[in-house]
Amino acid sequence: MTISRRGFLILGAVTATAFAMPPFISLKAYAANLEHPAMSKVTINVNGKPRALDVDTRTTLLDALREHLHLSGTKKGCDHGQCGACTVIADGRRVNSCLTLAVMHEGSEITTIEGLGMPDNLHPMQAAFIKHDGYQCGYCTPGQICSAVSVIKEIRDGIPSHVSESLTEAPQLIAREFQERMSGNICRCGAYSNIIEAITEVAEVPA
Repeated sequence: MTISRRGFLILGAVTATAFAMPPFISLKAYAANLEHPAMSKVTINVNGKPRALDVDTRTTLLDALREHLHLSGTKKGCDHGQCGACTVIADGRRVNSCLTLAVMHEGSEITTIEGLGMPDNLHPMQAAFIKHDGYQCGYCTPGQICSAVSVIKEIRDGIPSHVSESLTEAPQLIAREFQERMSGNICRCGAYSNIIEAITEVAEVPA
């Protein structure tokens, strides 16, 4: 009996799936779990407004923002926490929203790029990015800006980094410090020098 190439690939995929699954889970139970995922209700304060959601417990904060709340400013880049495009501010601290589940943020205060400012009322960091051309394609920019806002707060709050151990005694907002703290945000267009200039300008304004 001959097997077509397509049939061979299908047979291989089914066999691989069967071996990859734990022995105590049947294919029928696995399929049922996909069709009827565990759902959970969660209320998150997003950009100053409480938002009630009913989500699959596996839904990331990123997907909750983009797919459920239609806040598409937060970008999905690598989806593995390596590029920083999905950075938002959660309870005052920056997080990669692709690495955290929505259900983990019950009652949290989440600020996205839309919550920082809009075209008719820009946040100082957004205005500085425009002034210094801190972007090219713009895809990473929302995450860069959210991270930059948090970086200045971290420095002013005396949260140390690998670069400056005596920052609380001499809070010099230097380019090297910014580069270290922003290292988790990747700009594939290479606008790094302009980004640092934008952050420096905002940081020099008294809080």
